[in-house]
Amino acid sequence: MMSMYGARAAASSGALSRSIRPTGYRSVSRSFIAFFSYRIRTEVLPMLRTFIAFVTVLALAGIASSRETPALHAQTPGAAGQGRGGGQGAPAGRTPSIEDRTAGLQKLDGYFPLYWEERTGTLFVEIPRFDADFLYATGLSAGLGSNDIGLDRGQEGGGRVVRFQRIGPKVLMIQPNMSFRSTSRNPAERKSVEDSFAKSVLFGFTVAAESNGHVLVDASDFLLRDFHGAGGALRPGTFRVDRTRSAIDMPNTKAFPKNTEIDVMLTFAADAAGGRGGGGGGPAQGPPAISPGGAAGPGRGGRGGFGGGLFSGTVASVTPTGDAVTLLEHMSLVELPDGNYKPRVDDPRAGYGGLSFVDYSVPIGEPMVQRWVRRHRIEKRDPKAAVSEPVKPIVYYVDSGGPDDVKKALVEGAGWWNQAFEAAGFRNGFKVDVLPEGADPMDIRYNMINWVHRSTRGWSSGATVADPRTGEIIKATVTLGSLRDRQDYMIFEGLLSPYTTGSERPPVLYETALKRIRQLAAHEVGHTLGLGHNYYDSTKGWISVMDYPHPLEKLKDDGTIDLSEAYQARIGDWDKIAIKYGYSQFSEGTNEPAALTKILDEAWAQDLRYMTNQDTDSHPRVDQWSNGVNQAEELTRLMKVRRAALTRIGEHTIRTGAPMATIEEPLVPIFMYHRYAVEAAASMVAGQDYIYSMRGDGRVPTKWVSGAEQRAALEALASTLRPSELTMPKSVLDAIPPRPPGFGMHRELFARATGDTFDPITPGAIAADVTIGFVLQFDRAARMVAQHAVDPSLPGLDEVIDRLVQATFDAPIASEYEAEVRRAEEQVLVDRLTWLAEAASLPQARAIASLKLATLAQRGMPVTGTITFADRAHKEVLAAGIKRFLERPADVARLMPAPDAPPGAPIGDPGMDWLSPPPICGWSAAHPWVW
Repeated sequence: MMSMYGARAAASSGALSRSIRPTGYRSVSRSFIAFFSYRIRTEVLPMLRTFIAFVTVLALAGIASSRETPALHAQTPGAAGQGRGGGQGAPAGRTPSIEDRTAGLQKLDGYFPLYWEERTGTLFVEIPRFDADFLYATGLSAGLGSNDIGLDRGQEGGGRVVRFQRIGPKVLMIQPNMSFRSTSRNPAERKSVEDSFAKSVLFGFTVAAESNGHVLVDASDFLLRDFHGAGGALRPGTFRVDRTRSAIDMPNTKAFPKNTEIDVMLTFAADAAGGRGGGGGGPAQGPPAISPGGAAGPGRGGRGGFGGGLFSGTVASVTPTGDAVTLLEHMSLVELPDGNYKPRVDDPRAGYGGLSFVDYSVPIGEPMVQRWVRRHRIEKRDPKAAVSEPVKPIVYYVDSGGPDDVKKALVEGAGWWNQAFEAAGFRNGFKVDVLPEGADPMDIRYNMINWVHRSTRGWSSGATVADPRTGEIIKATVTLGSLRDRQDYMIFEGLLSPYTTGSERPPVLYETALKRIRQLAAHEVGHTLGLGHNYYDSTKGWISVMDYPHPLEKLKDDGTIDLSEAYQARIGDWDKIAIKYGYSQFSEGTNEPAALTKILDEAWAQDLRYMTNQDTDSHPRVDQWSNGVNQAEELTRLMKVRRAALTRIGEHTIRTGAPMATIEEPLVPIFMYHRYAVEAAASMVAGQDYIYSMRGDGRVPTKWVSGAEQRAALEALASTLRPSELTMPKSVLDAIPPRPPGFGMHRELFARATGDTFDPITPGAIAADVTIGFVLQFDRAARMVAQHAVDPSLPGLDEVIDRLVQATFDAPIASEYEAEVRRAEEQVLVDRLTWLAEAASLPQARAIASLKLATLAQRGMPVTGTITFADRAHKEVLAAGIKRFLERPADVARLMPAPDAPPGAPIGDPGMDWLSPPPICGWSAAHPWVW
């Protein structure tokens, strides 16, 4: 029997057979048809006749205005010369002149003239030339203030070469493909390459008016959109531009002879808001841990308040209302430089970030990828002189919005680069000043050093807008986070604990912080001159401001710490070499390639080399935040400085009136003070001393670090695992109470398993995990296997694991506190070995780690009565966990890795993830090693 639903479904498809039609079907159907036939005759037909007449009128009107073209790219009705107010529309069928359309409008004359229609809020752009390349660049005039999300004030979005092309009533903004080119003099060959690869049409306009080859377009749709791409960074949720809450920012929109600058206020509305103003909220005990498969699991506890609050890293934490984000985006339309600039060939040993493209006109057998240095243009006034004044110096401007002392420090530090330009042959070739009053920092003519505020500390940066055709830098933008000096100040408080009475302000703290700011300014300006990081540990000592500098503190005989020589106050020897390579102007007739090679050869003779980010993992002399050449010795030295500072931490570390609980803020960086020296020493284990060798240079490309040096580094690393080094002084534990109201937990504090009270065990586990995690990195473990296979005198993975086991399981202890910390680090080692055994890419590394785990599980339990209850419980759980993992049962064998270390380096740049050891993730049979 068919159900009622089935009968309706069948009827709607015309499949209801006569045999199953309901009783009375025929009579009801006839009545239904008769009724609706009457309604159609009396009501529907008159309406249909009226509709046909209306459509006919519209069709006739459309024929009369057939020259009108629908707006392109969602331009609003009336945009194409249809008289939106101000000026006078043209008679139907004729495009008005620019003069008629803009009569009564405010004009800003410049590279691209602008016309502002106040009544409608419309900005028109006059296009005076077609098929001519210019630079289109974007940025942010006013930012978000969130380090985690980004979007800083003054941020640059880079530049693109574009051109306008007119096709009938349409004007297209086209970006040519600069990645694939031909440098041939044959136009047909260049056209062949150009047509072989796609272009990008960025926007389409409709002509609103025209006169003498110039056209006027309504730029409203072009401008009132997210042209900088800020919306994609906003989180959580999806944010889109709300046109009703957005407008052209005319006070900051300007036009100059060679550039037109436009500011737009854009409001991004959230489809799903990330909480309201003041933070997205979150459980007081912290967010839940991520369990295998990505689902939320039970929290490990203790990171109270990390789920929300003022610094939660969400839009809501830095905006008055979490679902409305208003930013100022900036657009620059700029005349490209003339053709007199000569590109310089890049060399991987010179330390520049270069421009690269594929040239299809080079002879067969020659490299097709061309690499040019990215640099500013500077020319000698007297080309024949060894040292000459420049025709035009490179000038940078410091943000006028910074504090006076900071502005002075930035001018001084950035100005050090004049030393390098002097060495390259330019007297007074580099200058720095404070931005004049009334000047716009977003004006592309100004190289800027911006002092930017964020809700949390983070990285500073140096960015450029360069000519994509040649690599010539047009505008430089340095972004310095204003919380950097405050973080450094707090670290110095932790090192010195200088407050005897609690009310004094020791000058050394602020003076040392300003020294760091000067160095930071020089570092970031170096990036905008084209230079990359240089972390090479030269036998000459410190050689570059492009390094990440660790303060050079000195431990005095009385146990106090001296910061008088913490930072250098000059440009480095390598920096002069790099500027010579990139900026030297050679006299006519000079063999430039040979002259450039000579510069690098002379640098080599002085042990001045370029090694950068990618080299920090495996090169023994390439390190961040480190001093010295032998990193095993430096780690040993730094551990003494760390212990001296730890013993002094207490109420003298903070000022009178500060909650005693806030001692933890300076305690964290001091307890983890050795973290970067650990990374540096670990790079010696299975490290290779290599260079970017070129064929014909006669140099040794690579060699393994000697066995003696590797074992010395391993001993230094093992010393950081002593339980006595992983415990807190009792004076510190007695001084830190629970956090008071208003001073909740945040990510710059240690994780806690103890709830509100300070956790004395977890910091030791975190520090142990830093050491063990760096030593047992997958690639390093594979190199241990490889080096021992090639040269059995070098330590293999089994030897290194044995030394880690000895440093943890067999470490001597002097108290029950040290015993508990030792148990915690034993768990860390087992977890790291388990991860290595499961997920290492090299099968032999997995095999060795698995065997070592089995050995640990079989370690004999002492006779009853010679082991404490706590030790027995711990060892039985370890053995059971190892057994579960090795046998891989179907039920979950979930790891509980040590909590993450609080941030050390500036927060927020995923490109710096190597500054922390790799994370451990849970394993199960159903979801193996979810990342």
